[in-house]
Parts: sequence; structure tokens; C-alpha cells
Amino acid sequence: MDRTALLELAVGLARDAGGAIEAVRRAGFAIERKGDASPVTAADRLAEGIITEGLLKALPDWLVVGEEACAESGMPAPEETFWLVDPLDGTREFAAGRDEYVTCIALVVARRPVLGVIGVPSKGDIYAGIVGQGAWLESGGARRPIAARRPPGEGLHLLDSRSHRDDAATEGFCRGLRIAATTRMGSALKFAWLAEGRADVMPRLNSGIMEWDTAAGQALLEAAGGRVVDAAGAPLAYGKPGYRNPGFVAWGAAP
Repeated sequence: MDRTALLELAVGLARDAGGAIEAVRRAGFAIERKGDASPVTAADRLAEGIITEGLLKALPDWLVVGEEACAESGMPAPEETFWLVDPLDGTREFAAGRDEYVTCIALVVARRPVLGVIGVPSKGDIYAGIVGQGAWLESGGARRPIAARRPPGEGLHLLDSRSHRDDAATEGFCRGLRIAATTRMGSALKFAWLAEGRADVMPRLNSGIMEWDTAAGQALLEAAGGRVVDAAGAPLAYGKPGYRNPGFVAWGAAP
């Protein structure tokens, strides 16, 4: 399969997983706690099963690293080429009845995410992109290209985490920047807003966020002309020990 075909595979699975998530939401669900005290629901597990099964059916020799499988069975060693899956990013938002939860699928090659899909089950929208080839949004059955925007003259629109904010670090980051607006929201939907040109910067300066939380968003944003960098200004790499990221900043298009 070429990367366009791989992207369409991931898009279809994100769509199927999103339908399953919404079915669980309508039926009602219990909230459980994983070993790290983070929440998990039947929707997380059902969606990951759909995605993993579909990826392995199409490409049985490729490693799939999924959040829920890692929580239950441990973390596999990374390979040169592997999938990273967060079936329901923003479980806290899902459990609270907010719409800011997404399904994330990314393909990593040589430690870099090369394509990414972010599905928004509550709206039926799909964001997708291939690094070097562009990004698009599918909404209402139609697709249109999207691109990160250059910083507007009136100042930056900053996206901040609803649940994982490091106040001191974020305030320090903002010193010297002209911030015109701040929106707090959950999940990797923030990457999609940056890729669509709805905002300009997202600092996530505390370490501990996992690779499956960022891989699809990084690929999407890079495909749209943005970037995701660590404290040294280098793009995030993948397949690190424990699949754990350092702090980072996601930016829209450069000035």
C-alpha cells in the first residue's frame, strides 16, 4: 500500500470506531480506573479493538501500539514502522458529557509520524494528513483542504489543556508573546484546530504525555504546514522508552 491507501485505511477505521463510541455514549457506560488512575470506558476498549483488528487484517506483520492494550498487557518494543493508536483521546471529556474527545491513528516510520487521522465522533468529522502531501477535513460528507495559518497581526490564539495545565510553565512560556485569545479544551482536538488555522500555538510543557496522544496530531499539523517541537526546537521523535514524550510546543505556520 502507498501512503494514500494507508491513510484511507486509517480514515475508514476511525470512522467505524467513532460510530461505536457514539453507540456506547447513547447506551450509557461505566467509568473505570486504570493502574495510573486515568479513566477508561467500554468505548475506549471497543474502539481500540475495531482499529487494531482492521489494521492487522490489512497489514498483519505491522506492529500496532494501542493505549488500552499497553495498559493491560505492557508496552511492546517499537519497530521501524508501526501504528500508534489512541482510540478515545479525551476520556475525561467523554465521561463529562463534553464533545472534545477524538480518535487518533498515526503511522510512524523511522521514528517520525508520517500520516495521521483524528476523528471527532460527536460531529462525524475526520481530519487527516500525510506529511509532505497536505491535510484535509471531511465534514458532512465533503472533503476540503486545510492549512495552518501564519500568526495574525492582532496576536496569537493560544490553546491550553483543560485537564493537564501546568500554570507556572504556561505563564512563563507566554511572557514575551502577544496573546490575543486563549481557549481551554481537551484532547488532541487542539492539534486539529491548529491544522485548520483556527488557532496558533499550543504549549504542553509538562512531561508525561504519551506518544499515542500526539503522533496523529503531529502528523496532521506537519501536513498542514505547522510543527511540533521539544524544548530544543527538534520535532518529537517516536518509539522512545515507555512511549513517553517530553514537554513540547505545537505551532501553526511560521511567520
